[in-house]
Amino acid sequence: MNITGPTAAEAASAKFAHPEVTADGSVRASVDLRRLETLWINTGTLCNLTCERCYIESSPTNDRLVYITHKEVVAYLDEIRDQGLATREIGLTGGEPFMNPEVIDILDDVLARGFEALVLTNAMTPMKHRRDDLLRLKEQHGDALTLRVSLDHYTQERHEEERGAFSWARTIDGLQWLAQNGFNLAVAGRSLWHEDEAAARKGFAQLFDTLELPVDAQDPGQLVIFPEMDEAAVVPEITTACWGILDVRPDAMMCATSRMVVKRKGATHPAIVACTLLPYDEQFEIGRTLADAQTSVRLNHPYCASFCVLGGGSCSA
Repeated sequence: MNITGPTAAEAASAKFAHPEVTADGSVRASVDLRRLETLWINTGTLCNLTCERCYIESSPTNDRLVYITHKEVVAYLDEIRDQGLATREIGLTGGEPFMNPEVIDILDDVLARGFEALVLTNAMTPMKHRRDDLLRLKEQHGDALTLRVSLDHYTQERHEEERGAFSWARTIDGLQWLAQNGFNLAVAGRSLWHEDEAAARKGFAQLFDTLELPVDAQDPGQLVIFPEMDEAAVVPEITTACWGILDVRPDAMMCATSRMVVKRKGATHPAIVACTLLPYDEQFEIGRTLADAQTSVRLNHPYCASFCVLGGGSCSA
């Protein structure tokens, strides 16, 4: 007989085990889709880099999510039109989106239909190969196209600690090319090093001034500093009572306004998942069409707590 209660390991393993209730029997929080403002397209998990702590494990060999095609994306754009959805933004993420051979065709169609397009990129060699296409898109659509460049830290040492040797100079080259050619530009940093946010923004501001980049480091839309995600970290489960305790609104969560399309390796068709952070967890796959995506999302994953509810993170602009 166990008269001492569960061990810490046993208590941790009981968390996030049931979609509707937490380990202590409380009702798990959920988030309704208020309106589909942003539709994310995962262009594929292949990437030219293998980062140390990539949440989606992108690399030159990880093709768990394969390249989505222009035709497959068009079907979702048509569905937005046909359903009269309030979608304003299409986000492209990866992997490295510019490795997808049909990425320019996808962007052409997205922008021609009047959507804003946000591309998350490391601004390295794959993007460099698309510079002529990007210049054409900018000329045709102006600031409707935004490129958000991943620059994990404002120092070369820490950026390369995550992304590998020689990644800094190539990313800086891409950033400066985008700035010099007048692209709508944003930067994504990370909080891996537990640095005070004000100090981090000050460091980025100094770097942007040195590089003559038109990015306001104090604007959270222009410099996004993402909270970190660690599935092994001890985080609380989010109950319905937490909204009032934390003074956080469910409709402020990313899954209240966005969904992501993925194409799994071996699948015959793409699928809709609840958000950009959970492309592999099958409990967050919610159908094939945007009509299926209207369902609520139960916050049954550590990332729901650490990134969204407690971290205040969002991948959208």
